[in-house]
Amino acid sequence: MKKFTKALAVLSMFGGAVFSTQALAEPFKIGICYDLSKAYTFATPQVSQAAMDLAKLINMKGGIGGEPVEVIVRDHGNEPQRGIECYSKLSREGVFVFDTLSTPVSLAILPRAMEDGRILMQSLVGRGDAVDGTVFDWVYPIGPTYWGQAANDVAYIKQLHDGDLSDVKVGFVYFDYPFGQEPIEILETLSEKEGFELELYPVPLPGSDQAGVWSKVRRDKPDHVIVWMLGGAHVVASKEMKRNRIPMDKYISVNWLNEVDIANIGKEAAKGIKRGTNVVGGQDIALYQEIMAELYDKGEGSGPIEKTQDVFYNTGLAMYSIMFEAARKAAEAEGLPITPTSYKAGLESLEGYDANGLMAPVTVTAEDHGGGGKTRIEMWDGETWVPQTDWISAYTDVVWGVVKESSAKYEQ
Repeated sequence: MKKFTKALAVLSMFGGAVFSTQALAEPFKIGICYDLSKAYTFATPQVSQAAMDLAKLINMKGGIGGEPVEVIVRDHGNEPQRGIECYSKLSREGVFVFDTLSTPVSLAILPRAMEDGRILMQSLVGRGDAVDGTVFDWVYPIGPTYWGQAANDVAYIKQLHDGDLSDVKVGFVYFDYPFGQEPIEILETLSEKEGFELELYPVPLPGSDQAGVWSKVRRDKPDHVIVWMLGGAHVVASKEMKRNRIPMDKYISVNWLNEVDIANIGKEAAKGIKRGTNVVGGQDIALYQEIMAELYDKGEGSGPIEKTQDVFYNTGLAMYSIMFEAARKAAEAEGLPITPTSYKAGLESLEGYDANGLMAPVTVTAEDHGGGGKTRIEMWDGETWVPQTDWISAYTDVVWGVVKESSAKYEQ
């Protein structure tokens, strides 16, 4: 991982040097302050590699409005203070668009970004109520919040039971810290609304001991189990499910379940497992295939090709497609150089944007900085992921009720 982190830094510097020879214009820069060494390394290498690949592809095509783009990758080790230092240093270098892919770091940077008038992107992490653009005017958690994901999971379960959840029992297995606890309020609200029974099963960190949890799941016999865990904890869960003879098709994971997890569980053993997602999995995607043809087939990729064969790479392509599309719209509407204000307007002009079929379509407004919160459920069939739903955004009244209640407290 140390070698990978050094490689990222070299690629970032090398990319910047190449870009500056292509045009005299100052590059449009995105600061990628990520955890590349500690807790989030199951996803950050793939996401950052996707960002660098996309930047290279855009520059090959002449940049944005003739201006080159640059992504600057730094490691914060999931430490809030190091994240603040990354934000501050890059801000002094002219960066005004940031992403952290870390809830603790995002929470630490958020008040500073709001005060400084800089853009904080926080897809899939950070405060769920930051979708409320009337309060968090410089923060853009584009994509589904964990609240929205959980609501969409319930909508899928309701679909399976012909619209009636009154006799259904739903289990919620979750890491017993803020990431895992976040959907509980939404699930409890929907339990009251729809009449299903909700059972909570907290898992102590790091998730290596789940024997007691799945024994209790076996005894309680929930019809479905929504799971909010990460990385290797999915593998532990699958082993405990097998030991307790719990069918894998009961398992509905948060979006943090990838091809590495499937390989570690076993392709056949994982058959039937489900996940919520806001991006299309696999490699049959126009943007992915263009990157392969223009970069990797020519030896110009930003990292190992194996890292691209992962849904988290696709997640990175989706996240940075949104960021660069907003920059393109800003340049188109208000010219160069792109400013924080023009970039913000670019974000809020995105309508039905899906990066040519890569992800759920997003529509960002001044009021809704989340883009609509659509996901779909996919099931592993032993060979590939098969969609079980269309892109859906369910119970938006319930989700936004919780959003408004929470964001109002921030204003106070």
